[in-house]
Amino acid sequence: MPMSFVDSIRRLVTDPPPGHVFEISPGGIAYGVPTAPESTGFRALAEGVLAISPLSDNVKIPEAFADGLAQTFPDSMGNGKKDKPAALILPDYSSRLQVLDFDTFPAKPEEQQALVRFRMKKTVPFDIETAAVSFYAQPPSGDSKKVEVVAVLVAYEILGRYEAPLREAGYQPGLVTTSALATLNLIKMNELSLLVKLSGKTLTILALDGSRIKMARCLELEALAEEEVLAVIYPTIAYMEDAFTGKSKSGRPARIWLCGFGASASELARKWSEELNIPFEILQSRYGTPGPYNAGVMGFLESAN
Repeated sequence: MPMSFVDSIRRLVTDPPPGHVFEISPGGIAYGVPTAPESTGFRALAEGVLAISPLSDNVKIPEAFADGLAQTFPDSMGNGKKDKPAALILPDYSSRLQVLDFDTFPAKPEEQQALVRFRMKKTVPFDIETAAVSFYAQPPSGDSKKVEVVAVLVAYEILGRYEAPLREAGYQPGLVTTSALATLNLIKMNELSLLVKLSGKTLTILALDGSRIKMARCLELEALAEEEVLAVIYPTIAYMEDAFTGKSKSGRPARIWLCGFGASASELARKWSEELNIPFEILQSRYGTPGPYNAGVMGFLESAN
């Protein structure tokens, strides 16, 4: 199974493991219980409650957001028990995900943190000292001596406003990740592949080499149109063919995974497979087909069971 960000930071979570998982998305709140995967559900939020952005506070109507969370597990919320471990999955577009490569990477965590922050400093339009940064070094790739580090950055203001209602309800969000990274637990493949994930108007693309993330893109589409998605897929494939082609392997993805495309997914997979001559496959989990707003929960449950 590919090593996702969830897997890589599992060692940082103290016992007991998260008893509940919450995924925030443009549409609302998906939720689940790792010990009872069939208990997954979704609470829609009214338009305007959230405005997903990496630059400013996402929670526009805190009372409505807190009420939505309270309705996910009404028997558990506010029952007086404190510090119930929980996992919090953030919207992809609320953070910045990058793959950084280093010729050398220090061994001391504090030096690693400083180096990652320095590299990411030039890519964010705000003071990086006001942001939380999580990262992990990926397994070596072939004969390459470079160290590839997956790093996620989210502003403290954004993170704090998502965490606050959970803490007030007695939950301790000890594990925080993003939807796309949690979704990677659903991909079991050792070759080059591409994840194309849609959530609302947010399109997330991850280029993968087995368990390693090679490139990440996340953007807001102007319109939910086929040509808008293809306008991102085509140059990504071209980049992979140019960057990953070696003496013994092609840089062309062996498979492209679609996630969050709803009822049109099957037709798009068939059509795009013929147009690009690459197999397109709809992402699946043991608990059903992930939708646009719960793929992270599905991936988390896949890794936890």
